[in-house]
Amino acid sequence: METRRRSVLKAVIWNVMGLAMMALVGLIATGSMALGGKMALINAGLGLSMYVVYERIWAGIQWGRARG
Repeated sequence: METRRRSVLKAVIWNVMGLAMMALVGLIATGSMALGGKMALINAGLGLSMYVVYERIWAGIQWGRARG
């Protein structure tokens, strides 16, 4: 089973990558780095929260796991 610490670290790394991409998309879409950055921060906060919950739910599901 995966630890909570590992789940959170994976979520943070994933969201840092998403934050960079969303800031770039926001910049391209709006022409404003400030607005693009705000959009990226909001998206990253929501995404991080949802990803941690998602990972913890799946960590408790036994279906599809190989027993060793």
